[in-house]
Amino acid sequence: MTRVCVLISCILLGISGVFGQRTAFRDSLLDEFAGTWVLRGTIAGKQTTHDVSAEWILGHEYLQFREISREKDTAGGPAYEALVTIGWDAPSSQYVCLWLDNTSGAGLNGILAYARREPDRIAFLFKSKDGSLFHTIFVRERKSDSWRWLMDQEENGRTEPFARVAMERR
Repeated sequence: MTRVCVLISCILLGISGVFGQRTAFRDSLLDEFAGTWVLRGTIAGKQTTHDVSAEWILGHEYLQFREISREKDTAGGPAYEALVTIGWDAPSSQYVCLWLDNTSGAGLNGILAYARREPDRIAFLFKSKDGSLFHTIFVRERKSDSWRWLMDQEENGRTEPFARVAMERR
């Protein structure tokens, strides 16, 4: 019986050691994204205003933001709503992003975007199964404590602007 207790204790200590060694992801650029924001600008040719709230989740491993348009759909709900999660993929030394929204339900079909770490800029590239590309670039504006978002659709080598918005602290 004593040997069984010792064996179980060793296994539990080993498991806790594996999980205990992990440190939270720290990223100064994403830290500046955390908070409550108002997003204004043009999306798909229309003026819009969205509320954005961003916070660290799951032990500071991921920055997650929720974006909700102030414009309403015909049922009275938000015309646009997104839940976006950004983390760090250590093997590739890149940010990784999962963008789920109410436009297509395609977010869980393997659509992840990656971006290299750059000063004051995160440029994600989403690759669809049909071969089209979607560029989502976040640019940090330090002087004004704001962010610019530039979004472009690319098909057959042709790039079209989709969104030009700015996000300011609320």
